[in-house]
Amino acid sequence: MSVIAPSPVPTRRIASRPVSSPTAFVRELDAVIDAWVGDERIVGTVALVALDGEPVYRRAAGYADREAGIAVTEETIFRLASMTKLIVSAAAMALEARGRLDITDTVERWLPYFTPRLADGRKPKITIAQLMSHTSGLSYSFFEPDDDRYARAGISQGLEPFFGTLEDNLRRLASVPLFYEPGREWRYSLSTDVLGAVIERAADMPLDDAIARYVTQPLGMTDTVFLVRDVQRLAAPYLDGVPKARPMDPHCELLPIGTGAPFSPARAVDPHAFRSGGGGMSGTADDYLLLLEAIRRSGGPLFAAEHAAALTTHSIGELRAWTEGEGWGHGLGAAVLLDPVAAATPQSVGTWQWGGVLGSHWFVDPARRLTVVVLTNTALAGVIGDFPAAIRDTLYRSLFDIGGHEPSFARARE
Repeated sequence: MSVIAPSPVPTRRIASRPVSSPTAFVRELDAVIDAWVGDERIVGTVALVALDGEPVYRRAAGYADREAGIAVTEETIFRLASMTKLIVSAAAMALEARGRLDITDTVERWLPYFTPRLADGRKPKITIAQLMSHTSGLSYSFFEPDDDRYARAGISQGLEPFFGTLEDNLRRLASVPLFYEPGREWRYSLSTDVLGAVIERAADMPLDDAIARYVTQPLGMTDTVFLVRDVQRLAAPYLDGVPKARPMDPHCELLPIGTGAPFSPARAVDPHAFRSGGGGMSGTADDYLLLLEAIRRSGGPLFAAEHAAALTTHSIGELRAWTEGEGWGHGLGAAVLLDPVAAATPQSVGTWQWGGVLGSHWFVDPARRLTVVVLTNTALAGVIGDFPAAIRDTLYRSLFDIGGHEPSFARARE
């Protein structure tokens, strides 16, 4: 098979609303993206910045498929990985708003088979809210280097091929002991996959249909799906490399997070793959901005202001979301900034954020009415480390005259 040699890195400007000193602002943010895309540490990206809901910066740069010479456009579809979680949590809130679900319900009420025990044999109650806040007692296997209980049970992490249904996987998950008593710790986990199964029961329809009915269709998120059908628009996935990012293996690649997570690029186009609420969706940057803005603007048309607040307000007491580093708590849908000094970030207290291991991240600073979505096809550079920190710090310096900080994005996210 012939490979088309890439032409100079493509880039295009999308119309932007001017801000104070717009030339300097655009130039500085362009410089960050140009540097990373130019040396191919980031292969392709779409970056959106909105102030009070109005776009002030839109940029598509680099390649959707470098080896085929296909440029990224604003229509490019990216694998969202864990950015799926907020969408699924929003669906749960939409069901609660309609009286079809109560987040204080136990999981067992909806999934009678899902009753995992503790190591001492006790069978604790897990609530839907604990699934949403990642205080359920579950984990991801790649964050447990000294415990292979999930691997021994053949439990899928929602990223790799698995020849079974969502219920098959959750029955395996329920068969192994919890890592801690629900509510006692915060641990990033397969909880949102379980939440997806709860949503199916509460909505009385497959997860795809429930997400469409309660989230994506009301918001006009036409390209955000579990199964990508327009494969020509789906960005090819890349992995960090030296001196430039390298294409991922088309079958199964081991992502360098924790002890390593198996990932299959083909999952996004596999109609037989179970719908992973924790990481299975793909979509565009414009779609995701619609979701973030709906929640920032108090939830309409999905749910009421109190539901939006629950998703984005710290709810785990003295516990902290350690994947984000120091100073971050967690609500029912995202990490929440509690201490900017400890986190070494210019973001305001109350900022909420998350990302996806395949190379994308977002944050919302409600105090400054700032919403940022940056989708890339490059893991892990697009979500962790110097690139997201440079985007963040440049924005605060150029928009708000707030000095930059050292990069603070901490551990890898699934």
